[in-house]
Order: sequence, then structure tokens, then C-alpha cells
Amino acid sequence: MTTAKHPEDLAKLFVELANAGDAAGLAELYEPDAVLDFPLGQHNVGRASIQKVLEQLVAARPTFTLEDPLPTLIAGDLALTGTHPADGTGGRVQVARRQPEGHWLRVIDRPEA
Repeated sequence: MTTAKHPEDLAKLFVELANAGDAAGLAELYEPDAVLDFPLGQHNVGRASIQKVLEQLVAARPTFTLEDPLPTLIAGDLALTGTHPADGTGGRVQVARRQPEGHWLRVIDRPEA
């Protein structure tokens, strides 16, 4: 598994894995008890639930592009990341946590606002 050395790396890894159709790899970008709010208003809690929704997403074979990042805010082992969405959905925001080994995983993800 490729790991995120910086919180911003999670967006790059997401694009790479999504374009490869790797839902299992995408799910590994999340903590075991993470929350993904996708589709908007549907809270997927836990890596297994997140992987199921990501399997549906990649099955549609969309093409993902890396979007312009917003400034990352870091407080200790937590980081708030986001991007300017190319599809005009209003905003993408994530909370990531630094893991004991030093890499970052998503804890909360709202890809549409």
C-alpha cells in the first residue's frame, strides 16, 4: 500500500487509485472507523462500508483529475484538507489523522458540499 507522507498526498493517492478502479486501495486511505459522507447525506461508517460505496463509484468508471488544493490546516496529529472542485459541487473537505507510523489517513470525508 502506498502511504501519504503529508495530508495533501491523500488527494493525489485517491485520484490515482480511483482511476485504476482500486476500491480496496481507496478504502485503505481511511481509518478503520472513518466516516465518508457520500452520496451527500449518506454516512458510510467504517472501512468496509466505505469500500462498498467506493466499489460502486469506480464501477461507473469516472475519470478523476487532481484538483487545486486549499491550504491545509494542521493541529498536532489532525489536518483539515480540501480542494476547489472542478465539477462545481461546492467544496470538498477532509479531516486526516497522522498515524503512529507517521503516515496520514482520512478520518472524515465530505467530497460534496
